[in-house]
Amino acid sequence: MAPGVWVMTFMERVTPVVDDTIRALAKVKFVEDPIAGARYSRATSIISSAYKRHGRILEYALREGLRESNRHKVWHDKAFRVSHEADVIAQTQDLAACQLTTLPYGNSARTLEVDMVAYDSADESIRAYEIKRGHGQFDAGKIRSITRDLKCIQVLLQSYAELSSLKPASAESKIIFYYGMRSIPRPWSLVKSELMNISAFRWLRK
Repeated sequence: MAPGVWVMTFMERVTPVVDDTIRALAKVKFVEDPIAGARYSRATSIISSAYKRHGRILEYALREGLRESNRHKVWHDKAFRVSHEADVIAQTQDLAACQLTTLPYGNSARTLEVDMVAYDSADESIRAYEIKRGHGQFDAGKIRSITRDLKCIQVLLQSYAELSSLKPASAESKIIFYYGMRSIPRPWSLVKSELMNISAFRWLRK
């Protein structure tokens, strides 16, 4: 690092996001429920909004925390392209079979937002992560949707990396259920305690 260059710490990067979220919660609009009345309708709306915004804070914090690692390149992809072929594979193969399948990246029948993509230069792996709070169980329809997306990302991730001039030896698509309630089983999911065993996430132990 060049002399005199100031680099923001993890907390300096994350604190403004938390502060903005808290300020935004004070402006939440609500529709009064005839059963709950104004007071409880507003409280319910604020809590519901807080759950969603907390999920976004977790995404940001995990990305910024992994940026502290000198072996990882980390980014967020708002428009990961999913081809029709990938969707077909997702409907016909299980997750284990998808790990053995690679499709070319580029064609787009739809797009996905990938919360975190990380390339590890030490073991030459690329991993894509969906990040959830993991404090409740999803219904069957949501689980099917998440599983389909995991499969689609898995079969496209290797070629996606290669188009970015990376040459990964392995590619994995995973989902993080931060607070520990898995709606997708191992090895496709991670929880906080497992992240703490990864050196790049050692800050979670604090």
